[in-house]
Amino acid sequence: MIARITGAVLRGSMVALLFATPALILPASVTTSPEITLFIALLAAALVVTEYAAHFPSFVEFRNAPPINRLRFAMAVAVIGGLSLLMAHPLAPTGLTALVQQLAHWLGGQLDFAYSPVQLTMLMLPQQVHLDTVVMVRNAAALAATLAATATGIFALVIRFGHWPIGNGPFNVWVNLPLFDPTTGGDVVQRLQRDGRINIIGGVLLPFALPAAAQMTTGWVGPALLTSPQMLIWIAGGWALVPASMVMRGMAMLRIAGLIAQKRRAACRDEAEEDALQTA
Repeated sequence: MIARITGAVLRGSMVALLFATPALILPASVTTSPEITLFIALLAAALVVTEYAAHFPSFVEFRNAPPINRLRFAMAVAVIGGLSLLMAHPLAPTGLTALVQQLAHWLGGQLDFAYSPVQLTMLMLPQQVHLDTVVMVRNAAALAATLAATATGIFALVIRFGHWPIGNGPFNVWVNLPLFDPTTGGDVVQRLQRDGRINIIGGVLLPFALPAAAQMTTGWVGPALLTSPQMLIWIAGGWALVPASMVMRGMAMLRIAGLIAQKRRAACRDEAEEDALQTA
């Protein structure tokens, strides 16, 4: 009981720190509405503490199936922290911000090719945006996309070589997938496979669809949003984190579906062998 509550409080504190990261790294002169940042950080922390302190799950998936949620959190920390350092470089340069800026600039040049998601984020910008802002958006998108893709690749390796989730013991569908009802809607394996494929396809297409939708929606992305470092951090971060999280969720569901199907085949073989022995 005490260990569970302590772990929940620790997780909540880390989530609150994540939401406060841009305000902590950026200079105070460009941080806006610190009270709103504090409110959102405390609200997110309260939700995480409530979820992880409870016996029964409510909305957080894969609660007892590490390391998927840990990878997601590490991915969010890397993306938001990296973008915050990138945005802080023109305002308060340091050796660390210069290193991040050089890496992001190099990634932006490598990923700025025809029909790439990074190039699409630049095409959605209004015509009156300054060239420096365009380059900053390109570098931020490239850095966020690279970090999110790296985390997704690491999770794929965990599934392939770490034998996730069976390496952590039995997998409880009800606890780890509280929003998935296995008793309704047909065969569980087919539903998991369908949901997994939908998540992967949606996660792959979303980085292309979001800039296109923003470009078609007049006035959605204005110069005021792009000149605010905090807003640009969360826009670029969300553009990369949400699709990567969807892909990871789809990979996890396909893995679980495969394990259930494998267990069914093993049970059928055992039953067939038992029938054969009884017949003999």
